[in-house]
Amino acid sequence: MTGKLNTETAFANPDDFYDALIDAHRGLSEEQSAALNAKLILLLANHIGDLEIIREALVLARGEP
Repeated sequence: MTGKLNTETAFANPDDFYDALIDAHRGLSEEQSAALNAKLILLLANHIGDLEIIREALVLARGEP
């Protein structure tokens, strides 16, 4: 890994992000919630636009070294 992925919080108030994420899922079925997560991941991955960073994030998210 190149270590280009920033794993430090970039939010002035991380709790605001967490609240927004939870609010987005409120009232959704498990299937709708999974679809929202998938769409959000694709939108944010497209915004990042760097496959090397996305691959690094995938490895970290899976808990791999």
